[in-house]
Amino acid sequence: MAELIRQIEESDIPKIKAVLKEAGFEEEYSDIMRLGGMTNHSYRITLRDGTELTVRLPGEGTEEMIVRSDERKSTELACRLGIDSELFLFDDEGNKVMRYIHDPQPMNEEVLRRKENIVQAAHIFHKLHTCGEDTGVRFEVFEMAALYERIILEAGVALYPDYDEVKQTVMNIKSEMDKINDVTRVPCHNDSLVGNWVLDSNGKLYLIDWEYSGMNEAMWDLSCLSIEAEFTEAEDDELLEQYYSVEGKRADTDKKKYFIAAKMYVDYLWTLWGLTRVPFDGEFMQEYADARYSRLKKNIDAYKKIA
Repeated sequence: MAELIRQIEESDIPKIKAVLKEAGFEEEYSDIMRLGGMTNHSYRITLRDGTELTVRLPGEGTEEMIVRSDERKSTELACRLGIDSELFLFDDEGNKVMRYIHDPQPMNEEVLRRKENIVQAAHIFHKLHTCGEDTGVRFEVFEMAALYERIILEAGVALYPDYDEVKQTVMNIKSEMDKINDVTRVPCHNDSLVGNWVLDSNGKLYLIDWEYSGMNEAMWDLSCLSIEAEFTEAEDDELLEQYYSVEGKRADTDKKKYFIAAKMYVDYLWTLWGLTRVPFDGEFMQEYADARYSRLKKNIDAYKKIA
């Protein structure tokens, strides 16, 4: 996949200063660094007194897909639970100021696959899923997929030749899974890609960026992590074991099948999301969507072999 390079944008500087002022911090800073991220403009800001902050400015086109007041509810919940860092500002436009997680360790798939981090991730998800709160924010996968389809078609971006057939297969599998599994909605992150995990210098894991969070089926988060960190079958088993062991339970065969099915839902939705971003990010997002779509079809084949 082509590399997406993000540089400091001069037009962001006055916005950053205004957001810092709104959050109650000094407008001048001693250092600025552009952080990663596929759509937004995020920066590490070091103030003159040494305070480190993360400033997030919403990316172009995100207003079509993200309700910032909904994101704020989930961000505030995550911060209360200690899953994310300290929040200082989240305004109506979606500008956000948080405490920067100091001296983060390098993060990649290999780091997330370490057993101690699989354990932490499972416990983070369990804490979130069982907190008992209802954010009132719905994350309806197939409603979102329909929205993304509309955006794609209106933008003139091409869908895949076999898309209709693949879509129907995914829908059929979901119908089957809904009959045998608990589909209770709980607070979920919904976008646990590698870049949304931060490991601090003491080895504590944080889950950040709650743009797509909302009430969803818990299995989505587990499957999303597995996909994003490229877990092996043994690591999948470890994740499920750690997650259910908190309640003294074990993952039975139906839950393991549900886990595989949820992987399909994840790639189905984010394939379409990637295509919505093609007019903004070009080749990078086309390759992102293509890779998702290819894996989705492979998982359909794998599911059929065990169903």
